[in-house]
Amino acid sequence: MTDVRITLDDVVLQGAVTGAGPTILLLHAGGEHRGVWVPVASRIAAAGFRSVAFDLRGHGDSTGEANVLRAVADDVVEMVRREPAPLVVVGASVGGLAAIAALGEPDIARQVAGLILVDVVPESDPDRVRAWLSEVGLHDQRTDLVEDSLAAAPELHATAVAAQVPILLVRGEKSSLTDAEVDRFRADRPVSVARVPDAGHLVAREAPEELARIISEQADIWLATA
Repeated sequence: MTDVRITLDDVVLQGAVTGAGPTILLLHAGGEHRGVWVPVASRIAAAGFRSVAFDLRGHGDSTGEANVLRAVADDVVEMVRREPAPLVVVGASVGGLAAIAALGEPDIARQVAGLILVDVVPESDPDRVRAWLSEVGLHDQRTDLVEDSLAAAPELHATAVAAQVPILLVRGEKSSLTDAEVDRFRADRPVSVARVPDAGHLVAREAPEELARIISEQADIWLATA
């Protein structure tokens, strides 16, 4: 594992690179940090991939404030631009939303061979999201980012629908994501779905081996045709 850093005008993003081969960018959930990906990264390295995992701004060892989704998405744009194309992007929760927003940049979409969303869709029921985040103690910690992300949902949905990038949704079997939310997303564009038994919202923590298998197998398919 090698430490890496991106220095931008208002933030320093700290990350780690694991393995060698085609690149997979790993974006963690809100309230998490890049360390959550270590078990996943080691397994996808064994499958022949190079992974890059950054602490999102305002998380872990990265500086800055994560108050609005656009700022996080702009950081993701810079992460992608610094990597060799084509690459696969994996985004969990708010990391997935930031990845969708980044795909609104045409040059970024051209670099990305595929997007794996981990237990998140662009439009979710706001009351359900707020209730779940309050239950796990995260809503009050990230209120500004949560509310901004919810407000951005229609734009995120439109961006995901328009993006010429294949998408795989990984769902935790025990998560709060509803079938109705998934069906609404899939009604407007092709989206493959993989379910992870015995996992909730934080699939990387709860089922790293299965998540790594899914990521590796899907990346093989996408990168072979990129």
